[in-house]
Amino acid sequence: MRNSLLDLAEDYDYPLLNMFWTMMLIFLWVLWFMLLFRVIGDIFRDDDLSGWGKAGWTVFVILLPFLGVFVYLIARGRGMGERELNRAQQQEQAFRSYVRESAGPADQAEALSKLADLKNRGDITAAEYEQAKAKVLSS
Repeated sequence: MRNSLLDLAEDYDYPLLNMFWTMMLIFLWVLWFMLLFRVIGDIFRDDDLSGWGKAGWTVFVILLPFLGVFVYLIARGRGMGERELNRAQQQEQAFRSYVRESAGPADQAEALSKLADLKNRGDITAAEYEQAKAKVLSS
């Protein structure tokens, strides 16, 4: 009697080339879905397209996915990069604006720093420092 694991190993042969081919197909399958989702995302993010245009492209891409994606890339592919760049710039601008608002005005920080320097050197008293600090923070 033979060992059942040995029988299984002899009955099932999966050479290295088949494994490579399977990995290639999985890679292409994942790549295809990434491209499909990127196109669908671009359809919905595009402010220049009307609602009917978005619906039409979406139906085309869903019903005939390969043809729909390739036609979309040919017709509107150049604008995809520009729209993505504009969106990234708007997000960066919004982030910088938020940081500026959160940090407070730079003038106040500079004024408080100068007041602290004056107090540490003894040019102004603690009471004068507190009064000037309150005035800077209130403005």
